Amino acid sequence: MNFLYPGFLFSLLAVAIPILIHLFNFRKFKTVYFSNVKFLKTVTAEHASQEKLRNLLILCCRILAIVFLVLAFAQPYWSSGITGSIENARLVNIYIDNSYSMEAVNKEGSLLDEAKRRAKELAKQFGLNDKFQLTTNDFEGKDQRPVSREELFNLIDEVKVSPAQKSLQQVLNRQNLTDAGKRNRYNYILSDFQQQFVGKGAVSIAADAVLNLVRLNANTIPNIAVDSIWALSPVHKPGGQEKFVVQLRNYSAEKRTGIPLKLVVNNQQRALATLDIPAEKSVRDTVTFSGLSAGWQKGLVSIKDFPVTFDDELKFAFKVSSGLSVLQISGGTQEKYISALFGADPYFRLRTMPESNILYADFHNYNLIILSGLKNPSSGLAQELKTYLKNGGTVVVFPDPGVSATIYSSFLTGIDLPKITALGKDTVSVSYIDLKNNIFNDVFEEIPSKLDLPKVNHYFVYENQTRSNREDLMKLPGGQSFFSRYRLGKGKVYLSAASLNSNEGNLSQHPVFVPLMYKIALTSVPDQPLYYTIGSSNYLSAATVTVNPNQSLRLVSGKQEVIPEIRQVPGQTLLYVADQIKTSGIFELHKADSLIGSYAFNESRAESDLHYADDKTLQSVFGRKKVNMMNASGDLLAKGVENNRTELWKLCLVLCAVFLAIEALLIRFFNKLKI
Repeated sequence: MNFLYPGFLFSLLAVAIPILIHLFNFRKFKTVYFSNVKFLKTVTAEHASQEKLRNLLILCCRILAIVFLVLAFAQPYWSSGITGSIENARLVNIYIDNSYSMEAVNKEGSLLDEAKRRAKELAKQFGLNDKFQLTTNDFEGKDQRPVSREELFNLIDEVKVSPAQKSLQQVLNRQNLTDAGKRNRYNYILSDFQQQFVGKGAVSIAADAVLNLVRLNANTIPNIAVDSIWALSPVHKPGGQEKFVVQLRNYSAEKRTGIPLKLVVNNQQRALATLDIPAEKSVRDTVTFSGLSAGWQKGLVSIKDFPVTFDDELKFAFKVSSGLSVLQISGGTQEKYISALFGADPYFRLRTMPESNILYADFHNYNLIILSGLKNPSSGLAQELKTYLKNGGTVVVFPDPGVSATIYSSFLTGIDLPKITALGKDTVSVSYIDLKNNIFNDVFEEIPSKLDLPKVNHYFVYENQTRSNREDLMKLPGGQSFFSRYRLGKGKVYLSAASLNSNEGNLSQHPVFVPLMYKIALTSVPDQPLYYTIGSSNYLSAATVTVNPNQSLRLVSGKQEVIPEIRQVPGQTLLYVADQIKTSGIFELHKADSLIGSYAFNESRAESDLHYADDKTLQSVFGRKKVNMMNASGDLLAKGVENNRTELWKLCLVLCAVFLAIEALLIRFFNKLKI
């Protein structure tokens, strides 16, 4: 048995008062002269034993009445087994879910406002010596210290809706970071308990904490969200046609019709549509526009849907490149196919270097390097290409089967490619083409039943080894590789088995050659996400940025400014923003006065799903561990405190009153002498 206020136990010294009264009779006797007391003495002797018993019973009743009265003020209770010392009071950790879903309303107003009110009511039920800790989705450092009740109220008043998203397990882990010491730990979760917040896996809780789940019930409301957007165009050219796919999702149980969709780029409306969305389904719409100039573009997809509005907009950013740099390293002056292919389009900036005069220092300036018909590929070239690939470059190798296989094998193994095992001289046709690969997936509008594929009569046979980084785009009979892609570091190598010489095959003159090389070139541009998600995207990538010791990079959006931490890795610069970005927007990356890039941030769409976990689901994630589940009503908020112990102070008051009543009955009716 423990006591909530053990200091009152000193009052037990008051039991000395009835004892003293019993030992010393303070009543003054008056002498009455009487002629003969012989018979009175006889009566007194006969009832002496009964009188003594009566006095002892009265004394016991008085002592017990005082004892139980003192115990009632000390508030005893039986503990349910939770460790801790009541002398050090309690540590109460209250989590208030301040995600976007808490903007939903019920008869009490918004769920967030109700949660803040209930948190204050709950705190009032604890003692003055208790300490409190507030947890929200922001996981701020200032909330990791125990505070008084008054400080807690101030922190609760400051809680606002946040785009940060946390899971139930993350919240519980955060609550238990603070050492409770000798205090009893009470954890409260005030939330609407969305399904995505609860999750489906098992949830672990601290053994020394009493966990109470307080559910806040919202009115059932429909919601439609702009779920995502992606580009169909692998690269964005000035004035070229742009194709974007927008996906909307209906989270309600009813079909929604006539949803207006608007696409704006650089504050100019580019597309407008009206969509019907089935219940709990997604629909996609492809929007097409053109006329963009070179540079960074800022886009916005929006709909109109009430009352949940945070997911009605999706911001995105992308770059329209002014051109793409291609380097051709040729082993012969007769090579003309690459020059004819890329020289006809001004978007491609083609430069040709002879094998005898290669400028290795310029490799980083090119998006794509093509090796065509090299006669004597050196180990130095292999080493430079390996560094280029490590930094994210793209290389295409068209070997010359007329050159010694030993020379080429040494070169290929120098950049981690398979060596040559044989030289094929029989005329064969390509037997397989991977039309699902991103290189070919949008080349053919309709696949013919008998597809005409390239032929070759002079080619290398490469070592057939199982490699996880190898993708065969085209194969020869027998599963031999004809044109394959290898991922090396951050870069890609496309290795052909034949040259572009028309005397050795017709690949360079085949219709598939143009889209093949164009798609390789277009996909060589580093792919930056159209947008990032607040709270889950902590790293941003940019092309390598050189920063002096006294310089810094700035992410700016309106009045918001973030100074990211810079980390240099091969081929790119990583910008670590942690949790500095709190609101959605398009941030421009500046180095001094120059613009380096644009990055869009949006809220997580997980909060758009307004489906909630029921009590059965909540209990299932905790298994057999006991948790207290309750609704947010005033008479239930104390349940979490009461369930941890059995209060005895009311029983003490009842027993005090009982013994006082027994004393009164003893005085009035127990063997009262009649003389």
